[in-house]
Amino acid sequence: MMNQTYTVDVLVVGGGTGGTAAAIQAARRGAKTILVSEFPWLGGMLTSAGVSAPDGNELEAFQTGLWGEFLRELQQRQLGGLDNSWVSFFSYDPRVGGEIFADWVQELPNLNWISGQVPRSVFQEGNCITGVEFQDFTVQAKVILDATELGDLLALAEIPYRWGWELQSEWGEPSAPVSLNALTAKYPVQAPTWVVLLQDYGEVVAPEIQVAPNYDPSRFAGAWDNYGAEAFLNYGRLPGGLFMINWPICGNDYGEGVARLIESETARGEFGTECLYHSQNFAYFIQSQLGRRFGLANNVFPQIPNQTGAFALHPYYRESRRLVGLTTVTEQDILPITGARVAALKEDAIAIGNYANDHHYPGIKFELQPKSIRWGGRLTGTPFTIPYRCLIPVETDGLLVCEKNISVSHIANGATRLQPVVMGIGQAAGMAAALCIELNCQPRDLPVRVLQEALLRDRRSPAAIIPLFNLSPLHPNWLYWQLHYLDNPETYPVSGNCPDSLPAQYFQEKYSNCFSGILHKLAPQEYRFTITVPAPYQGQTWQLVTLRSHVDEQLQSSLYNQQTLKLWGRLNYAGNWLLVEYIDS
Repeated sequence: MMNQTYTVDVLVVGGGTGGTAAAIQAARRGAKTILVSEFPWLGGMLTSAGVSAPDGNELEAFQTGLWGEFLRELQQRQLGGLDNSWVSFFSYDPRVGGEIFADWVQELPNLNWISGQVPRSVFQEGNCITGVEFQDFTVQAKVILDATELGDLLALAEIPYRWGWELQSEWGEPSAPVSLNALTAKYPVQAPTWVVLLQDYGEVVAPEIQVAPNYDPSRFAGAWDNYGAEAFLNYGRLPGGLFMINWPICGNDYGEGVARLIESETARGEFGTECLYHSQNFAYFIQSQLGRRFGLANNVFPQIPNQTGAFALHPYYRESRRLVGLTTVTEQDILPITGARVAALKEDAIAIGNYANDHHYPGIKFELQPKSIRWGGRLTGTPFTIPYRCLIPVETDGLLVCEKNISVSHIANGATRLQPVVMGIGQAAGMAAALCIELNCQPRDLPVRVLQEALLRDRRSPAAIIPLFNLSPLHPNWLYWQLHYLDNPETYPVSGNCPDSLPAQYFQEKYSNCFSGILHKLAPQEYRFTITVPAPYQGQTWQLVTLRSHVDEQLQSSLYNQQTLKLWGRLNYAGNWLLVEYIDS
């Protein structure tokens, strides 16, 4: 029975990474906003799905917008810091992330968050979406954002979407299959993972993990053979002796009958149960192989019935229904220009990403066209831009998408689905929605330059539109160069470096620990450092990495092999690297 009808400027349906960012940005801009989430935590991949070791946009120059603000909040709040795992430069207790998003929402009197609800139907007038019905209420809004994990509003509104693979003949993507095959049939989309957290119980014997239905140890055999048990666990190490288990190939990715996710509510639930059981069985396998020092974590997530608080609230969905939009991001849009370190700019760019193109299919390593580059002593990815038009349906008005449901090919989704990219997409969509209210226009009619400048000039969390390796958002000329390349895209440097850069001393207030030692330059972008001082680390050799462009430049050009150095940075024991913030050469 319907209890209430709300009327607002902006409705965001879904409280994941993109939806949370969109609602916060729309409300900060002044729009009267309602955010409706299925789960009691906001943040999706970053929190309620348990992937609290995010990938991509790690370089300091790419830590902009709400993503950069989120990282700064984590650095302030996370006891023990963020240098815990080797899969990411930032790993944290997901409860801390959830608290940050909840606090941001609480700050905004014009943002009403309602949890525990999913959309049931949509209201349309002609080709315009005007409202959404939930179990207990209806919301009417001028602009509605589909931020659901699986693009549910697209289905409810019968808006054209894609699901599954596109062949090479569709867009000429080099990594797309030439013809349909056994892989495309079995896994029409990337496999989700139901993340589980393990706990190091130390000298105490951990409770025995119970086996779940359909346990088959052969599915997990050899899961960490190429890494070793310690490196396997440290992949997703979190503070407080926690381990995020989100492991590919022979781990807890699950894709059996993945098409059930969009067949019916019942079928989706059945898939979810199997996915959770698969993770429980992987946890059982880990404990059986590595011993009862490791067990399920207690009371991290709100408890799922019949489970401890070790399991995320929902699966980590890597792929969704994908909108058929005004433009579609394809593999060519995320790959480097020939002879360059960057992808081609999109004139309607509204967000940036740089992660490698990463696909997950259980038991299969799917090879894609490489887009990784070495930078700062470690692999990173070719930076690319997300166009505004991939958020807009071809014909339907009143709607934007802002999750993994953007208009993107199956192949390119492997790079656009990562947490920082989706957060940037969400921020842009929220800003666009608020501007549509201000200008009384539909999303398709919003001048993209107005949106771009609003993102760049946002007072609290300005977001980069142009990826530049060597320009921190703290640089006094950052806005100038962002606008310059928007105005003159033909001058965008293929190196990804603009003619300006920030002196090293600008960052001195951020120094952490001081180390003296000897630099070893083993190969281009491969560095080691043997510590001589302080005493506890004397004689130890660590990999040197950095997220700062001026340090990257020093390591490449200004320093020589076997040089004695004093530097400042932080040690990461999981990755055996020293994250360098400043070098006194």
